[in-house]
Amino acid sequence: MNTNKGKANQSAIQKVEEPQQSNKPLTTTLLQEFQNLKDKFKNEDDTQEKESPYKHLEKATVLQECRVFHDSSVVTQNPRKCSILITKLLFLLVKGESFTSSEVTEVFFGVTKLFQSDDVNLRRMMYLFIKEIAETCNPDDVIIVTSSLTKDMNTGEDLYRANSMRVLAKIIDSTMLGAIERYLKQAIVDKNAFVASSALMSGLRLFSSCPDVVRRWINEVQEAVNSSSDMVQYQSLSLLYKIKQHDRLAVSKIVQQLSKGSLRSPLATCLLVRYTSNLLIEDLNSTSASASYQFLQSCLRHKNDMVIFEAAKAICNLPNVEANDLTPAINVLQLFLSSPKPTLRFAAMRTLSDVAVKHPVSVTKCNDDMEALVSDTNRSIATLAITTLLKTGNESSIDRLMKQINTFMNEISDEFKIIIVKAIRELCIKYQQKHRVLVGFLATFLREEGGFEFKKSIVDSIIDLMNIISDTKESSLLHLCEFIEDCEYDELIVQILYLIGNTSHLTSSPSRYIRFVFNRIILENSIVRAAAVSTLGLLSVRLPELRPHLIILIKRSLSDEDDEVRDRASLLVNIFNLNLNDNDLKYLLDEKLNYNYSVLEKSIKSYLEYPNLSDTNITFSNL
Repeated sequence: MNTNKGKANQSAIQKVEEPQQSNKPLTTTLLQEFQNLKDKFKNEDDTQEKESPYKHLEKATVLQECRVFHDSSVVTQNPRKCSILITKLLFLLVKGESFTSSEVTEVFFGVTKLFQSDDVNLRRMMYLFIKEIAETCNPDDVIIVTSSLTKDMNTGEDLYRANSMRVLAKIIDSTMLGAIERYLKQAIVDKNAFVASSALMSGLRLFSSCPDVVRRWINEVQEAVNSSSDMVQYQSLSLLYKIKQHDRLAVSKIVQQLSKGSLRSPLATCLLVRYTSNLLIEDLNSTSASASYQFLQSCLRHKNDMVIFEAAKAICNLPNVEANDLTPAINVLQLFLSSPKPTLRFAAMRTLSDVAVKHPVSVTKCNDDMEALVSDTNRSIATLAITTLLKTGNESSIDRLMKQINTFMNEISDEFKIIIVKAIRELCIKYQQKHRVLVGFLATFLREEGGFEFKKSIVDSIIDLMNIISDTKESSLLHLCEFIEDCEYDELIVQILYLIGNTSHLTSSPSRYIRFVFNRIILENSIVRAAAVSTLGLLSVRLPELRPHLIILIKRSLSDEDDEVRDRASLLVNIFNLNLNDNDLKYLLDEKLNYNYSVLEKSIKSYLEYPNLSDTNITFSNL
């Protein structure tokens, strides 16, 4: 019996185990199938651009749907539907869809019906919509909703109180402010930080339209400055400054009181640093100047990075600040250069870049840290590091900097390249002995890929350096001539052709530039060909020994397919055929006419229409 019982138990156990063993491979197979499906559709999901659910909204359809606002059962029982409809209306408004006055009025009245609902999310959407539509709505219609908003402002729900105050501050005018002024004053010192913050924001908004009313809240605002909430402290200090901004003595008193350490909010402390900086900029010799400067220095030891940076920036921006006074601020900014936060690195780098303009020696101590930032992944930081190094570097470090910039330039956009080009121009003016290296570097990037603005900045910089540094004229002109051999921008080619006509005759070998000009007649479009013909004519006047050869080149354009090119060539050839002396040629072709061209045109047309009315022929002398 025991044997049979044992066999029965064993068979039962096998039956239980069999499905478990068979389920294991099935589960594995299902997981593999799901993974395969996930991998299959992963790329398709990534490549498909996610479309906005409101992309194909039509105004008429949405307005038709919004009529359900008048149905009290929908408003009370289905608030989510109403919230979605308001979202659609807001989308159309933000997109720029125009509503007629009747449509705005109809929708606005519909939204006022939604106050029947107690749904919090719907109420917040209503507040947002009323603020957006208030500016385009009829003022008489807006008054209707103020009673409902005032009622919300007096409820026990803090969310309703706070948001209704913000909406009322935007839609009411000075005549209606008196009815709610008492509630706003009380809300400023409310225990709830959200309510107090909303009341202060309402005061900041109303100050521009009703300053006299808001000034009466001075006691409540001063009390709010001592709030335990960081945001309330910040906003109350901002409003307090607005109220007293035209009273310098009162502002100075506020700064002195609060600089003793009563502020806990980092944002409020930053505001106080700015107000202190403004007082110092206005009068560095005041009796409180020393205490104000000591407050700025104490903020350099604040535990919040934002306050430290604001204080360092304020010290660096003080007028006529001495190098010794800058040292604490620059030391702090130097520490920020190695911060893991990109915002701190960028802020410090930008401030040091500004300081380097007036005090390059003071910033030199940060050169090693700035060189490390040249390879920063943030291109804005790297660009600022490069430009600042160009301002603070010495003559011996130029070659090393150029090598770093050479690899860096291919990784940034044209916007940053232009900044670097301007910095190199300033460096070349500062160290004129290095003009060959710096101009050669700029010329190298003329042949690289880049947009018009980038190429124009290089051309303009080289031309400026030619005018400032006489030794670089010939080499720079050759660089520009080589550039127009493969330039896609007509405006730059014409600009360089004009430069060749005005400067090449002053070089040691003017004839070498004629090839570059004539190539433009052969290879370029009509705009450039016309400019090249004029350049050859100008060179013919300035280089009498080459004039016969240049006239031959000009005559080749007499059969040009473009009228403007043919006319310029024909005019030049006819003038040269007159065999005038050099002074007359210079007067005709190389000197600006001291006439008003519109008057000259009228005189010539008048002469041609009525030649018998004039006793003498029209000439340059009698003009």
